[in-house]
Amino acid sequence: MSTPGRTVIAGGGPGGMLLAYLLARAGLPVTLAERHQDFDRDFRGDSLHPWTLELLDRLGLAERLLEQPHVKARQFRLRTPKGLITTSDYGLLDTPYDYVALMPQAWFLDFLAAEAEALPSFELRTGAAVNGLLGSDPVRGVTLRSGEEIDAELVVAADGRYSRIRALAGAKAESQGATTDLLWFALPRHDDDPPDADVDLYFGTRHYVGTLGGPGRWQVGLSLPKGGYPALRDAGVDYVRREVAERVPWLADRVDLLTDMNETTLLSVDISRVPVWHRPGLLMLGDAAHVISPVGGNGILMACQDALAAANHLVPALRAGTPGSEALAAVQADRESAIVTVQAQQVRVEQTAARARERGKPVAPPGFLRLLTRIPAVRKRSARRNGYGPEPVHPSPELERALDLRPTPVHA
Repeated sequence: MSTPGRTVIAGGGPGGMLLAYLLARAGLPVTLAERHQDFDRDFRGDSLHPWTLELLDRLGLAERLLEQPHVKARQFRLRTPKGLITTSDYGLLDTPYDYVALMPQAWFLDFLAAEAEALPSFELRTGAAVNGLLGSDPVRGVTLRSGEEIDAELVVAADGRYSRIRALAGAKAESQGATTDLLWFALPRHDDDPPDADVDLYFGTRHYVGTLGGPGRWQVGLSLPKGGYPALRDAGVDYVRREVAERVPWLADRVDLLTDMNETTLLSVDISRVPVWHRPGLLMLGDAAHVISPVGGNGILMACQDALAAANHLVPALRAGTPGSEALAAVQADRESAIVTVQAQQVRVEQTAARARERGKPVAPPGFLRLLTRIPAVRKRSARRNGYGPEPVHPSPELERALDLRPTPVHA
């Protein structure tokens, strides 16, 4: 067996950081290059699903991570003009992690980075923006903006929806048809706020509003038609406050804390994917390979499942030498069907919302959903599908041995 070469992972988001940890824990040399100086910035995905928490538990990390402040969301609910619909009830799942843990993504990344830095084969490079690739067929490393070159047996692009490496490799993400953008901002959380509103969507004519709970704050998202931000900006912050107060009355006592449109962030919703996620010496994962809509909170879950699928194939391949095209293609083969399924569902939701806006009707789910979701088994099935993804990823036996994982949890 040859001496394993280095893997360079560009991007310290959940997928890149988790893959770096898994490779390093398997004893493989890995450098993670993160273009920012730290992880202390405002992300729009703070959801750790049951699958993610179970994997962290098997790695011996969940208990320490959950010592940090977090909120346990046990239901996903839709509030429509005709009433409340609870689509997913995580409390029905047979797992110790029968909830979605909501904590700032920066805390999760800081935690994983600290755990990885305790491993001798891991190197974290912050302020290290990749602006070039070494070689092309195969890729043999990266060039940083500083001019430094890092040789590698494998480069992994985990650098997000605007992936620099994807562009350098000449790959293009193909749109699947998003029709909505989101205006995001934060409001303080009060002790007497509804205790079960942590993952709720509030529907109405023109817009819907999403609330995402967290320690000490709410993240609030106001939907708007794709490309509709200039009109919303012209309408001004008063319009945003009125729309939120109308949809979510219990936030009306604090919407005046939003004083300027500069306190909001436009999130241009994208649903897209790259046809081929790999080149010789290069693998794309997470948003670099496929962009998931933030509605539903699946982004971290999909990225972490990408990371585990990649580790299943890369650990034995890297131990043997340089991962060939077969190993890289196997990662996409394992994950593509799940991504296509999730994105297709998101596109259907987008198209339904667009048709409702065009007709001037409430942007809301179909009425039969209320009847269907009264059945506990339906809410449980939805929770399981959302909490574990359409095709959950499991560690391979070789990876289990390499990482000395705890036994597989049993759940229904």
